[in-house]
Amino acid sequence: MRLRIDLSYDGTDFHGWAKQPSLRTVEGTLEGALTRILRMESVSLTCAGRTDAGVHARDQVVHLDLDRATLGGIVRSSAVVPGDARVDAPVDALVRRLNGLLPHDVHIRRAAEAAEGFDARFSAIWRRYAYRIADAPRLVDPLRRREVLARPRRLDLVAMNDAAAMLLGEHDFAAFCRRRSGATTIRSLLELRWDRDEQGLAVATVKADAFCHSMVRSLVGCLLEVGEHRQEPGWSRTVLLAGTRNPAVRVARPHGLTLEQVAYPPDAELAAQAVTARVVRTLPAGEDADG
Repeated sequence: MRLRIDLSYDGTDFHGWAKQPSLRTVEGTLEGALTRILRMESVSLTCAGRTDAGVHARDQVVHLDLDRATLGGIVRSSAVVPGDARVDAPVDALVRRLNGLLPHDVHIRRAAEAAEGFDARFSAIWRRYAYRIADAPRLVDPLRRREVLARPRRLDLVAMNDAAAMLLGEHDFAAFCRRRSGATTIRSLLELRWDRDEQGLAVATVKADAFCHSMVRSLVGCLLEVGEHRQEPGWSRTVLLAGTRNPAVRVARPHGLTLEQVAYPPDAELAAQAVTARVVRTLPAGEDADG
């Protein structure tokens, strides 16, 4: 069977999602808990999006494959007394035991058997991130220092939204990504806007079909240059069309960034979406240059 797990984590003390030797990562921590509870030598996890070191997640999605009998064994080992009928369903028992074993900066929100064709990474149709900034002394809250970036200058959100609008759509975002061998940097940026929340924080909503490495934080860094009036709004488009990393675009610090939501199509479309997402995209020649 394929199991879907939704989880949240505070990324402050993790070296990102992906497992790395001798480093504390979210994937490594979750795998360790799963192998212990399921009594397996190893498990293989696939996530919706690999977050960088220091980045948080309110709703990360992962899947793993395992024998149904292995999951059923959790219920038998969880019974208070032999034959006790008041035991959890297998996935509920797994959630309860994982949350009892995992550290306090990781929490399992839910688990369920995945629908046919589900793939946590390739079946996703979009991911949504939020980046939060306190840009006035009254907004800086030490209790939220792990998830909100403090900036000394008041941001011009009107100018930032003008600049953001020029980046929407399908483009090659090589100027905002760290290149990986064999990977495309073409993405569809579905939403990029800045608003004030109820406390007055400047919050960026960033939604795309997928993101390449450091893309969100680079987009935020670009728009901060505009918001603090070091660049005009049109500069964002100039950076995009250049197609190479611009040293004037500083990658925003990771702790202000949170993966908020991953969306999937109806169950009947999961497998087809996974096939489509695996196709390496290209853009028609001159498409970005023509606007």
